[in-house]
Amino acid sequence: MASASNPTEGPVERLLEHERTIQRLRRELRSARVWRLFIISTFSATPVLLLVVGLANVFTWGRVDITRVNIACVPVVFALLIASWILGTSTIDHVNWETEYITGRRIDLELAIERKRLHAVNLDLPTETRRHIYRETVPAVIEKYRNEQMHYRRIHNIFQSLIIVGSLGASTIAGLADTPPPYKWILVGVNFAVGAAAGFTGYFKFRERSFYLQQTADSIEEELDNFSLRVGRYKNQGDDAAALADFTDRVETLKSDQRKRQQQLDQPTETPEG
Repeated sequence: MASASNPTEGPVERLLEHERTIQRLRRELRSARVWRLFIISTFSATPVLLLVVGLANVFTWGRVDITRVNIACVPVVFALLIASWILGTSTIDHVNWETEYITGRRIDLELAIERKRLHAVNLDLPTETRRHIYRETVPAVIEKYRNEQMHYRRIHNIFQSLIIVGSLGASTIAGLADTPPPYKWILVGVNFAVGAAAGFTGYFKFRERSFYLQQTADSIEEELDNFSLRVGRYKNQGDDAAALADFTDRVETLKSDQRKRQQQLDQPTETPEG
């Protein structure tokens, strides 16, 4: 005799189908954005390079010979022109990089997320089943926090490197006895870049954001390992349902603490009134 099917199997499959649609739309949207950035960068590289070389020739005319630089830029310009022509002819029949396509994909993604939410609200699953589903999503949450942590850490390291190298370079240029006029403008530009990097670092707090995200990801991963191995706070819990409920509550607490820290970092720095 055939076994009776789970009454929630159909709704769960539809919910998973919504999730697959969301993931597909996210991949398409990400690919379209990267492709658009690559095309725009290639098309704009030639005029930008010509503008930079032209300005360099104007400001160094009669003082510094940059003939070698001009000669070296000629093959680069030709290569960029050829690449632009190839991209132009190969993407003329494709619309997966245009603004209208990206906007449409973004709207489709928002609608797919809303459909999934409405379907999940009407899906009557037992509480324990919902907790098991929640537990399976925890590794994705950990990966999300770590990806964001790496993003903020990378930005912080770039700005810190700019501050260190720029400060040393500015001190070296300023220490010259007779600074030629071109180097004075370079000194002004370096000082401006250092000041801007320091201001962005202090205002947006990239290091603090990276630290808190890494801390939260490590804490959630530790809870997941403790729950899976039944160690730590789950060591003496013989009831799996109670342990799962405790695990869900603990992870939600960690995520809530992370959101509160994020809100605190988003608050502007208060200055004491004089």
